[in-house]
Amino acid sequence: MKESLGGVLLDFLFLWEVIMTKYVFVTGGVCSGLGKGITASSIALLLKAKGYKVFMQKFDPYMNVDPGTMSPIQHGEVFVTADGCETDLDLGHYERFIDEELNYTSNITNGKIYSSVIEKERRGDYLGATIQIVPHISNEIKNKIYEAGVSSKADIVITEIGGTVGDIESSVMMESLRQFRMEQGVENSLFVHTTLVPYLFGSNELKTKPTQNSIIDLRRLGIQPDIIVTRSNMELGDAIKNKISLFGSIPKENIIEAIDVNNIYQIPINFHKQNIEDIILNQFKLPIQPSNLKYWEDLIDTVSNLKKEIEISLVGKYVELHDAYLSVMEALKHAGYKHNRKVIINWVNSESLEKENANLDEIFKNSKGILVPGGFGQRGIEGKIKACEYARTHNIPYLGLCLGMQIAVIEFARHVCQIEDASSREFKETCKNPIIDLMAEQKTIINMGGTLRLGNYECSIQKNTLTHKIYKADKILERHRHRYEFNNKYKEELEKHGLVFSGINEPSNLVEIIEYPKHPFFVACQFHPEFKSRPTRPHPLFDAFLKAAIDYKK
Repeated sequence: MKESLGGVLLDFLFLWEVIMTKYVFVTGGVCSGLGKGITASSIALLLKAKGYKVFMQKFDPYMNVDPGTMSPIQHGEVFVTADGCETDLDLGHYERFIDEELNYTSNITNGKIYSSVIEKERRGDYLGATIQIVPHISNEIKNKIYEAGVSSKADIVITEIGGTVGDIESSVMMESLRQFRMEQGVENSLFVHTTLVPYLFGSNELKTKPTQNSIIDLRRLGIQPDIIVTRSNMELGDAIKNKISLFGSIPKENIIEAIDVNNIYQIPINFHKQNIEDIILNQFKLPIQPSNLKYWEDLIDTVSNLKKEIEISLVGKYVELHDAYLSVMEALKHAGYKHNRKVIINWVNSESLEKENANLDEIFKNSKGILVPGGFGQRGIEGKIKACEYARTHNIPYLGLCLGMQIAVIEFARHVCQIEDASSREFKETCKNPIIDLMAEQKTIINMGGTLRLGNYECSIQKNTLTHKIYKADKILERHRHRYEFNNKYKEELEKHGLVFSGINEPSNLVEIIEYPKHPFFVACQFHPEFKSRPTRPHPLFDAFLKAAIDYKK
């Protein structure tokens, strides 16, 4: 009887949480790249500034289960949440804007939805029913939206829908949102549609037809937008707004201008001036409190008035697409804000350093620090090792992230400890001295996706080290994304030559952080600190690295 009663009570609480949560959906029309992610992040920031608990979610229409197996050159970086979910890079924007940790419910793909439905069908969960796009796929999508609200216990969930309205891939998602509106009503769900209002030279006027057609496409799917966010390079003016209002059946005040800006942190303030959060709260019939945006305005003031510059070399193999290192770029900028420096990144293709005529003195001549970020595979590895050696031997501040730590210990083993053929089994399976190797449990893994060491792991920091001075803590939690680890068989030999293993994951005895005290600043970590950096609160490692770069004298 208790179990039955408990089950009923649990169901009631679940439904209560679903009913109490409000949902905002951000869609895009005309073309990609209009800034749906920044729009969604800005809305979330403004609602949080009103005192509401917010949560964010991204739906991507591709058939991959997650972006973990996708090339960074195609899709940009893979962002990792604290609970170990490999996600789209937009979630990095979300976390940096709202300063909240997201979770596994924050990144949903078509691949994840279809896989879940097929697994349920194989188990017999549908009791012999014929599985169809509607209702089975559409119901699964709606369940993921509700799950985000319940798991986060947020007042308002903001969900960005990837792609563009009219795409074949996202059609079932849009149908699910139509059903969601029918179930929840206008007081619990709200649609924000981002569109383009281009300025055509020759006719010298703004054109509303792309926006009109995009709204029509949305209506054909059964969705009437509540707010239109127009991307343009100039103010629309009343005449243009009136035209969009008339053809879109949208109140004029619900047309929000997203004018091009040099500083993306200005966008939430621009939206705030147009009362977008009040429009949303009014539709939800929620109280409108004063906004606390002073900290964000201070950030904008800092970013807009950076006078001094500092160059940092980022040595990677995906440098042709800067989005592959988006969180690293942002983390460097955050540290720059604290130290009143505009960080200029010197993008160095690691393969170029492997050429015989590569002049490292010329390549790094203006750089005050060298950073080697994460990555996978053998390509460009020897170039990264050269960059690390150059930083070590020239006393240039060095920060290694994930693969950048593995590079650091391999370089140290080769050139300081004189260990022949020191390498990683990832790069050379038959190497005589695998300084980096697979853990035993990783050697039996067949599937590539979702099997890395992912998410938060604890790290104990050795006292009286630079790392301890940086963190001011004995234990930390940091996010990981890697498969290979430092081989403890070589630890004693490297320590003998001066390398310090200052951070250890004690339960598994895994090396997390190394440093070289004979160097002004030579620190590398097995995790990805860039994922936890915030514009108003830089990560301690990036903060210390930039401080060392500022202090560096050739």
